Amino acid sequence: MKVILIDDENKARKLLQSMLEEHCPEITTFLQADELEKGVEIIKQERPDIVFLDIEMPRYSGLQILEFFEGQMIDFQIIFTTAYNQYAIDAFKLSAVDYLLKPVDHEELKKAVQKAIELKNQNNITTNLKDLKKSFKKLAASKIALDVPRGMLFINHDDILYMEADGMYTTVYMKDKSKELICKPLKHFTDQLQESALFYKPHRSYLININSIKEFNKKEGGHLLMDNNAIVPISRDKREEFFGMIKELF
Repeated sequence: MKVILIDDENKARKLLQSMLEEHCPEITTFLQADELEKGVEIIKQERPDIVFLDIEMPRYSGLQILEFFEGQMIDFQIIFTTAYNQYAIDAFKLSAVDYLLKPVDHEELKKAVQKAIELKNQNNITTNLKDLKKSFKKLAASKIALDVPRGMLFINHDDILYMEADGMYTTVYMKDKSKELICKPLKHFTDQLQESALFYKPHRSYLININSIKEFNKKEGGHLLMDNNAIVPISRDKREEFFGMIKELF
């Protein structure tokens, strides 16, 4: 049996291969890739039986694998490796896609491999992955995913005060007084939340939760005071739009 391990962390790939060699003797061939694009190339060339796929990688998320196989039959079983929290785990369970939580437990690993062997001939992985994407979309209706070094946080929209641009990074300020520096530009979140009536962009460097506005102050051209007493400016060309929106909402 042939498998490929796709993970941007070399240490994680080595550890997983070592565990598979020790606990899963049915696996005889190991392939590796440090990003999804390279992994997809190897999959198409080598036709592995099982793909161990990390979700959080720099260029592409493991969840995007379907985009590289448009219109093609997926004849391999996927086992996601993830450090996601409980909300994401619920999505995996709903979609019947197998997963392993990091750090990987060897007993769980053996069970996942056995299950993959049994399911491989059923050819239902494409449907399962589509169901997984639907599950994550349901989560996204009221939550936002924040990439953090340890994995990914799923934060309720209501728990966000505002977001502030910092070059190609974004700082997300939460109601519990915590904050996260995310390695994505503010535009990423603006595009993601553009359909939400809860968020508004009063300035090119800020995206705010409207329900977290405490006060509008006319001084210095006008600015907003947020619930954490942070000051957020309003661009001159946004003032008329802002007041129109406030009249409609309040």
